[in-house]
Order: sequence, then structure tokens, then C-alpha cells
Amino acid sequence: MKVSTKGRYALRLMTDIAAHDNGGYVSLKEVANRQNISMKYLEQIAGLLARAGLLASGRGAQGGYRLTRRPEEYSVGSILRLTEGTLAPVACLAGEENRCDRCGECPTLDFWSGLYAAVNQYIDHYTLADLLEEQMRKQTEGPA
Repeated sequence: MKVSTKGRYALRLMTDIAAHDNGGYVSLKEVANRQNISMKYLEQIAGLLARAGLLASGRGAQGGYRLTRRPEEYSVGSILRLTEGTLAPVACLAGEENRCDRCGECPTLDFWSGLYAAVNQYIDHYTLADLLEEQMRKQTEGPA
């Protein structure tokens, strides 16, 4: 499993919006500048997140994006699954049902299933609020 640029940038976008929430909308141009991410790429990611209901968009001079929920209500897993699709380590675990002809006799299936469960548990344990807290800690303490 490898998280793509889209998944990494989606987490950075969501964290930035959460960090700069003042009750209004956060300009995507400002996020692009702070995060050093292409505005065009951020527009694609923000659109995806907005269509899924994770962000709300506003138009005009005061427009931009804002979270639709509190940061603690977003799991990192939900954001990554939206941007990445499945995070399964092997193809046979990617769908609802394992359709592999060898799943009944596969000696590695339990290993891959365990890894997949561990990844899901880990990413679902962390929330956007946790990432925000870590960002604040690093800004206060400086680099390790």
C-alpha cells in the first residue's frame, strides 16, 4: 500500500482548513500558498471532498471552503479512503467479497487480511483533530 499525492494533499488541505477556521470560508489560494501545492490540483481535491460532503464551498470574495463537521468527527481513514479508494495491500481484499479462486487454500490470505485490518484500525484511530494537535505541537516546540 502506498498513499498517493492526492491522499497526502487531501490530509494537508483538510488540516489547513481546520487550522484556519474562523467561522467563515478559507481561501483555496491561501491554502495553496501555505502548503506549496498547485492551486489546480487543490481545486480537484477540494471538489472531490466537497462532493462527498466533507467540505462546504462558498463563492465570491469571501468564498472558499470550510469543514462541514468538527475536526474530531473526521477520521483520517475516511479521508484517505475517499481519495485513494481501497487501501487493501493485495487485490483479492479490495472488494466487498474475495473472488480469488485460491482464497480457500491461500497460505498468505490471513497475513494480508491481518495487515489490512491493522492499517484500517490505525488510520481510523486518528482524526483531523489529532493532526491539528500534532501541527500545533510542532509549531510550538519546533522541529525534533
